[in-house]
Amino acid sequence: MNREIVETNGERETWELGGRLGRAASAGQVFALVGDLGVGKTVFTKGLAEGLGIREPVNSPTFTIVQVYDEGRLPFYHFDVYRIGDVCEMDEIGYEDYLYGQGVSLIEWADLIREILPEHYTEIRIEKDLERGFDYRRISICGY
Repeated sequence: MNREIVETNGERETWELGGRLGRAASAGQVFALVGDLGVGKTVFTKGLAEGLGIREPVNSPTFTIVQVYDEGRLPFYHFDVYRIGDVCEMDEIGYEDYLYGQGVSLIEWADLIREILPEHYTEIRIEKDLERGFDYRRISICGY
């Protein structure tokens, strides 16, 4: 397991970190995004999508569970599992086709479905620390 800690001080820096990881991403890579409401998960995701060459607007797929973007250098599968009631709902959308496919998957609220994550994935944990400022984020990147 390798680990990197990045501190950001604004949406732009969080977005740029996502972009850096998107440019380095490879086919089949899975990002498990974890963090409370309002920490910048969607900002990070938009940066990652830009790094993959996605030009269309990227929004959290809150009511559809997964949004597919095909026009980048790799397909991008953006999951938001916040509203799933049971991990079995992931079977209904055919999650394995995405996670084990040739695209890049990013799963917001991935801690809710940890038991079905692939053996190898990259966890991105975003945390606030209001004592360090409203815009401060501590972002841990761990490869499993």
